[in-house]
Amino acid sequence: MTEAELKKIKKILLQQREELQKTEETLRETSDPVELDQTRVGRLSRMDAMQSHQMALETVRRHKDDLVKIEAALRRIESGYYGCCVVCDEEIDVRRLLVSPTSACCIECADG
Repeated sequence: MTEAELKKIKKILLQQREELQKTEETLRETSDPVELDQTRVGRLSRMDAMQSHQMALETVRRHKDDLVKIEAALRRIESGYYGCCVVCDEEIDVRRLLVSPTSACCIECADG
């Protein structure tokens, strides 16, 4: 992998991290617990709110997982190990990394 490709991938990772951090605040607001007072909210409205709440919680969880993967990829870049498969230690194809910069495995190990 060339230095220019590595810089491009690092830029992509930093942009993804920034976008996830920006949306995290909005998601936390929508994941507030649902009020269970039936006198103020109808049963169907409350069920809809509970479903929306669960979907927001799942989105927050996925974003946290994505942030962990991004941070791990950035640490691999800093350590000089980025682009090497963590399973077989072979070089990961740069085309795979450009599409999925958080990939830690080559395509063969990911499929196996």
